[in-house]
Amino acid sequence: MSTAVGAAQPAAAGDLFEPLDDQPAYRQIANVIEQRIVDRTLKAGDPLPSENDLARQFGVNRSTVREAIRELETHGLIGRVRGEKRLRVTLPEPQRVSSGVSRALALHDVTYLELWEAMMAIEPAAAAYAAGRRTPAQLQLLTRTGARMREEPLATAAAVATVMDFFTGVAAASGNQVLALSQAPLNLLLAPALTRIIDRVPQACVRIRDAQARIIEAVRHKRSEVARTWMEKHIRDFKRGYELAFPPVPGEERIGR
Repeated sequence: MSTAVGAAQPAAAGDLFEPLDDQPAYRQIANVIEQRIVDRTLKAGDPLPSENDLARQFGVNRSTVREAIRELETHGLIGRVRGEKRLRVTLPEPQRVSSGVSRALALHDVTYLELWEAMMAIEPAAAAYAAGRRTPAQLQLLTRTGARMREEPLATAAAVATVMDFFTGVAAASGNQVLALSQAPLNLLLAPALTRIIDRVPQACVRIRDAQARIIEAVRHKRSEVARTWMEKHIRDFKRGYELAFPPVPGEERIGR
């Protein structure tokens, strides 16, 4: 539990942080440090001041600082390098970022139509860029992912995982970090509905496999517009599959219903 913030003391020359004037304590500290990381005052790999120094700069005791540090570690913003005791600024893994965004979207009752519209905006663009920018290693990874989709028999969970890997691979090959980070949360939202689609629509896996093959071939030959067109068809197919698997029920169009 956070302790009350005491009387603020003047900041010393060279201090990175100023003392807090009021509560809440640990969350306010975490927010201030996060802002320093976001604005690049603190960069990946930079050491964080010691607990004692942070407590002095913020005008709180060490237990409050520890709570702030735990929150920052949970979000992947700071951590310890193996063999070191000192905390350093880290870049959060994309999976950690995407899970947080997906959770927030789910809590806002995102509908499948909204998810589909976002996918239509992101996935075709990612495929077009991937065709022009992919590396040989990225193409090889996409090719292996496509081959997994052709394995027989392919269990539903394995098929869903393969689809997620395919979209992740295309986004990574796009060479655009914003597209990649925007696409990742969509995977987590898509997975529950896709599971039901594959279970309920017999031709789903065949259509997914064929679309992936077309997209991979376009990426292989660096045909950006062909890759974009086939990805658009692929995403439209998901909408048709969803409508077959989930006949419309008024008021029940949320993801994973």
